[in-house]
Amino acid sequence: MRHILAISLFILISTCSLQSRASVEIGVVFSQDEIRIISAWYRDNGAESRKGKGKNKSTGLPPGIARNLARGKPLPPGIARQSLPDDLRHVLPAPPSGYERIIVDGKVLLVEIATRVIHDILADAVLR
Repeated sequence: MRHILAISLFILISTCSLQSRASVEIGVVFSQDEIRIISAWYRDNGAESRKGKGKNKSTGLPPGIARNLARGKPLPPGIARQSLPDDLRHVLPAPPSGYERIIVDGKVLLVEIATRVIHDILADAVLR
């Protein structure tokens, strides 16, 4: 009986520490200035950023992968991603050390480079 109680207590403590660690790690997000700059850039340059995508334009991610594209989750392996346009990157402040901004399925993501964990998502910034 003590053995089962000890195992249950260990599992409970492990689960709680993982949950609290995950919530602390997701503390890096887009600033209000970054959101304003990215939204304004795509509002002003959206048509230019889509040039040449014609027939090959993506129809979106499969539903299962789209659900896994969320804060606190790692990027799905092999997912198609793009860099931000150069002129947008130049007007934005540098991302925090160890992070990158990428575009996946029309969303701008802030991703931790080492773990590939998504820390923030701007869902409606990139016009499709």
